[in-house]
Amino acid sequence: MEIKGFLETSFIDWPEKICAVLFLPFCNFRCPYCHNHGLILRPEEYETLPWPFIRERFQTLRGWLDGVCVSGGEPTLHPDLPDLLLAIKSLGFPVKLDTNGTRPKVLQFLVEEKLVDFVAMDVKAPLEAEPYSRCAGVPVTVEAIRESIALLLSGRVPYQFRTTVVPALHTPEILARMGRELKDAIRWTRQEFRPGEVLDPEFLAGLSVDQSKSFH
Repeated sequence: MEIKGFLETSFIDWPEKICAVLFLPFCNFRCPYCHNHGLILRPEEYETLPWPFIRERFQTLRGWLDGVCVSGGEPTLHPDLPDLLLAIKSLGFPVKLDTNGTRPKVLQFLVEEKLVDFVAMDVKAPLEAEPYSRCAGVPVTVEAIRESIALLLSGRVPYQFRTTVVPALHTPEILARMGRELKDAIRWTRQEFRPGEVLDPEFLAGLSVDQSKSFH
């Protein structure tokens, strides 16, 4: 498993918990507003952190951390993800998974095998191919997204849905549609878009001054 980033302490990545964060490379989306695009486009430029080092740090942080968040990139693209999650859980840490929901069968397996204790799924747009693909930067099979949402709504694992609100893409009408689609969700978090270095500089350049302001 290639681990390309390690944040020892985060107060914001797992609701109401203190967690470490592991960052895995590669993603099947190309969201134009992505801030982790280096992990997606140029993962070879990041040092691969050896598991023995991370395991030793986890041992040191025992009693401080409430859990470990595995993020990316898109973690479910990695065939050896279950091994990593099992290794983390064998150290006594609960696991949170960040995912874009495009691989519902993988997500179902991880839930059924009790390898995840919390799932944060990004929901990019209303559940139709055109708006979703526009936000993701690639063609998206929305049926897979729906399947992952349904799995989480079944309540088999604690979860939250998250949306990064980009004013150029998420009008009040679009957010209202998404709210109706996620009306049964226990938690849907809207995150502010912070203009900065993004995957597609032309996307940022195309925003008006008002559109480029953070959403509150």
